[in-house]
Amino acid sequence: MQRLLDALTNPSSEVTLDVAALELASIEFPGLDFDASLFLLQNLADQLHPQIADTASGLEFIGAMNEFLFDVLQFRGNETEYYDPRNSCLNAVLNRRLGIPISLSVLYMEIARRLGRQIYGIALPGHFIVMYEDEVARYWVDPFQSGKILSYEDGCALALDTAGVDLHGSPVLITPASNRQILIRMLNNLKAIYLEGKALEKARQVLDLLIEAMPDSAEDYRQRGLVHLKQLNHRAAKEDLERFLQLAPEAP
Repeated sequence: MQRLLDALTNPSSEVTLDVAALELASIEFPGLDFDASLFLLQNLADQLHPQIADTASGLEFIGAMNEFLFDVLQFRGNETEYYDPRNSCLNAVLNRRLGIPISLSVLYMEIARRLGRQIYGIALPGHFIVMYEDEVARYWVDPFQSGKILSYEDGCALALDTAGVDLHGSPVLITPASNRQILIRMLNNLKAIYLEGKALEKARQVLDLLIEAMPDSAEDYRQRGLVHLKQLNHRAAKEDLERFLQLAPEAP
């Protein structure tokens, strides 16, 4: 987990998003073969490269990406089993061609990076999309909806529909999410899934990482303390719950 920890705690980390995301996925898949997944990513980029001219416009680039990933390869959002932890794991997304908004966005971003194009993650409330930007154009793309191209108004409507948040006047839609922010969001997704499914050891591993990344996060100490309690780690539970009360002394 050292590269993931570096990406989470070091503002100048050079760890790429794909590698950090695969380390995160190794919680669900111990012994994960990183090289196999990185090979698959590179292979996808290599297949796509001949179809995109160096002079292709942003819209042409997005069109080629969307046709290849969503029409030819049939990557898609897993709406029926949204909370399957495999949807949050980049290796499983590559193999199953199923994911959730953030993992499909990471896939989209990492293939684009290998093709020399900059695509940013956009952390909408309740959803995750990507933004293509160059010196002449800006487009928003929703990989969960098969690469649907969105306008600024569409993005605002999406946030309002999924989270009840009005983004008009907010910089969220034009503010790229950092690798750290993306990884924390992916960890929080897994945390919720593991806690709901009572996968306590995996939940604790995720909480360990979140606390390393955000050592003042009172809620994560509370949740880890409760996990320790259920695992009968009483001393560790006591330490975490005491730390929670130090950070949130007015908690009910």
